[in-house]
Amino acid sequence: MDYVKDKVVNFKEEEGGLSKVHRQYSMSPSSSTTPITGGGKSTKMVGFDDELIQLLDVLTGRQSSLQIIPIVGMGGIGKTTLARNAYESRLIVNHFDICAWATISQEYSLKEIFSKLLSSKGSQSADEQQLAQQLYQSLIGRRYLIILDDVWSIDAWEKMMLFFPDNNNGSRIILTTRVSNVAVHFGSSYVSKKFLDEDKSWKLLCEKAFVQEGCCTPELEKIGKKIAKKCKGLPLLIVVIGGLLRKYSRTTELWENVSKDINLITSLSEEDQNLDILSLSYSHLPTHLKPCFLYMGIFPEDRDIYVSKLIALWIAEGFIKPNKTQSLEEVAECYLKDLVDRNLLLVGRLRWNGKIKTCAIHDHLRDLCIKATQKEKFLYFIKSCDSPRGINNSRRILFHENFAEVNCDPPLCHTLESVPLTRSLLGKGGWLPVKFRLLRVFDVNDCDSSLNDIFEQVNLRYVKKLSYFRELDHTSRELRLSISLLWNVQTLNIGGTERFVAPSEIWSMPQLRHLVFPEGIYLMEPPLRSGQNDDCIVLKNLQTLKRVKNLNLSEEVCKRIPNVKILKIRYIDKSSCDNFQYNIGTLHKLESLNLWGVNLVRNLNFPPSLKRLTLTCSNLNWEDLTGIGSLPNLEVLKLGKGSVLGSEWNPVEGEFLRLKYLSIVSFELKYWNVESFHFPVLEKLVLDALWKLYEIPSGIGEIPTLALIDMDDCSESAAISAIRILEEQESRGNDDLRVHIKFMWREELERFKKKVHNFDGFKSSNLQFGRY
Repeated sequence: MDYVKDKVVNFKEEEGGLSKVHRQYSMSPSSSTTPITGGGKSTKMVGFDDELIQLLDVLTGRQSSLQIIPIVGMGGIGKTTLARNAYESRLIVNHFDICAWATISQEYSLKEIFSKLLSSKGSQSADEQQLAQQLYQSLIGRRYLIILDDVWSIDAWEKMMLFFPDNNNGSRIILTTRVSNVAVHFGSSYVSKKFLDEDKSWKLLCEKAFVQEGCCTPELEKIGKKIAKKCKGLPLLIVVIGGLLRKYSRTTELWENVSKDINLITSLSEEDQNLDILSLSYSHLPTHLKPCFLYMGIFPEDRDIYVSKLIALWIAEGFIKPNKTQSLEEVAECYLKDLVDRNLLLVGRLRWNGKIKTCAIHDHLRDLCIKATQKEKFLYFIKSCDSPRGINNSRRILFHENFAEVNCDPPLCHTLESVPLTRSLLGKGGWLPVKFRLLRVFDVNDCDSSLNDIFEQVNLRYVKKLSYFRELDHTSRELRLSISLLWNVQTLNIGGTERFVAPSEIWSMPQLRHLVFPEGIYLMEPPLRSGQNDDCIVLKNLQTLKRVKNLNLSEEVCKRIPNVKILKIRYIDKSSCDNFQYNIGTLHKLESLNLWGVNLVRNLNFPPSLKRLTLTCSNLNWEDLTGIGSLPNLEVLKLGKGSVLGSEWNPVEGEFLRLKYLSIVSFELKYWNVESFHFPVLEKLVLDALWKLYEIPSGIGEIPTLALIDMDDCSESAAISAIRILEEQESRGNDDLRVHIKFMWREELERFKKKVHNFDGFKSSNLQFGRY
């Protein structure tokens, strides 16, 4: 690596940048894709020097066998630029006998690809097979570098791979792709392009906006940096906007206008070839993914999007095609992964099981999404004082502001009450008319509309209504019987500051998949079976039942919810939980259980399917965890306040064999006698309010998978023991473990940091202090 770095530095010093140098045997590059740094000159790269050095190191490394190197990332992020900078480097040109370039694209012709790779060496009259043979013969015995730009499918590669011989002499092939599956096909060794940081974004913008001057004038620097920041690190947009600014006069007023509405600038340049790269990502989507991508336009800018909600909405809208082997949620997860693999969505946080918890969409891809929804009349956006022109034929209506703020135009309110085709109503809140005969989706926060009015819309599949009142009302409100009219509802999420009592008719809603009441719901007993049509009152589709209070988990209730996966129960009345102890084990599909306020009996028979367990106020003893530790699939265990009592925990070997996440809140625990074999695959340990814990045993540090010890408001001796563990592991070459120590008060934190510094000079970038 150092050798390559020195060579790159030398070449830069000699030539003022990486430039193109042809060799006697080089095939001329041929590409239909102009690098995003454009201009027809050498593709000098800004912000990716480290990535370039790493790529050059792989290209010129000692591996003699043919190596495939994918570069993956979203459209416009600089994949082609990185590949071309390596391709044009003197180091590469001098290293390889033959260099050739071809752009594949989604619709490709093998004959054209082979012809591009051969350049003038191929016969114009040759057919596909003849060109393939000519290519193969020209590569035999030589060290070659082939760039295959913009590969969309593994199928394209498989049709070409036979014609690239492995000469065992260090030949290389680079593929650029937007599709992660293509990159993963070749193993774990691929280059994933990242966004530019603010400094590099600004440097690139200056290079494109001030071609002659070379640097920004002082009066424009502040606003220029704001523009660069708004591009969110996407090189394509920085380059395009920089090119536009280059054409405009250097006035602060104009640049301020650009800063206020970058979207306007990008739309003015929509015909530019560079912006077409973004739109290609949408136009090449399979038909079933297009509405799923367009639906991303309903979410506000720069927000994390919860995947559970997104999937529930996709299902309610009818975007998900069912099949015989997967549930609708599983199919939707495949759709989501496909969009992520195509780099149209960004992965945010992950769940305990490795699945995506939140996702996001880059601002400018969102802009592209919104433009497409407007063009295709997929979604109708209402802003302040909008005219209702064209709303009559809209199937989906989105309110950007609270309806009370929007409702300054009386015709709009009148029109909304008579829109015949509306199937989805999405917005921030206020009073909204809900008299829509075909309405499927009602998703409104802080909504003043009547629940009775909502429940009368019999075609509803998704209902989310959150109401926040200034005065908290701790009484429970009874849901009206009209809820039984919602025969088609799949998701029911109603909350805010209210608690509800559901009528027994809620057990007769066969399509129900997710029942969520953030402030709690009391469920009445299901009606007695009549002996006829029993199947119609078994909620076979129900997967989520959250924040149910004093649920009488009788044998009959368990039979009504056989496929529930996520269950959250809060017991206030202790007499209500007796049946829970006996019947919880009969829920064979249960994966996540959150339980508050149950005095659990020892060796309680939890279902073996359980993967995540959260306990609060369950009053167990530490030895009672033996039964929980024997659960074969348990991966997450959260022991909340009052869940376990006692001062000493002696885990038993052979338990918690699959546990990856352990969280403990305990005011009593003093001694934890644990070794690495007690939690053999633990990845994250979270300790909160362990005021009396003497130390974390050093054996914890010997767990090979452990990546994080996170401590909040624990004893100083326990915190010091965590630092000792980190010090010992780093002395053994383990640089993967991180330790985070947090205190509530600044004085506590500073006193602890000083104490650690005084007796131990150990420092590590993996050790972090903070407040919570």
